Amino acid sequence: MINRLKFSIDIKAEKTAIWKALWNESCYREWASVFFEGSYAVTDEWKEGSKVHFLAPDQSGIYSLIEKHIPNNIIQFKHIGNVVRGIEQPLDDETKKWSGAIETYKLIKGKDANTLTVEIDIMDEHLEFMTNTFPQALDKVKDNCS
Repeated sequence: MINRLKFSIDIKAEKTAIWKALWNESCYREWASVFFEGSYAVTDEWKEGSKVHFLAPDQSGIYSLIEKHIPNNIIQFKHIGNVVRGIEQPLDDETKKWSGAIETYKLIKGKDANTLTVEIDIMDEHLEFMTNTFPQALDKVKDNCS
């Protein structure tokens, strides 16, 4: 079963600095390492309709589509399927259980800080891990803004 989790953190930095801390290659590697050491993302372009591979060092992971992207405001990924050794895999019965899951990053301007909000669809078996780990990743993003 898929659950939608929501996380947020207030960051006293400009939206452009927060966006860079999220999606700049070296910054992404730093905060994503909280989930799996050495994680990285590969895409031709960070624009709507582009495909993104979210990978571990062995080139395994998932591939997703960027459904919405307004730089410094929102990016939404639709997760599609698995990647093994850098190659997108056909959807199997296990993958079909989560294919179509959404992950959205939004920046909301506040009075004294900007709020980074993340909504993510998670399977039951990953719920506890993500609930405990995602706040650590957001702390790293915040640290990269200072």
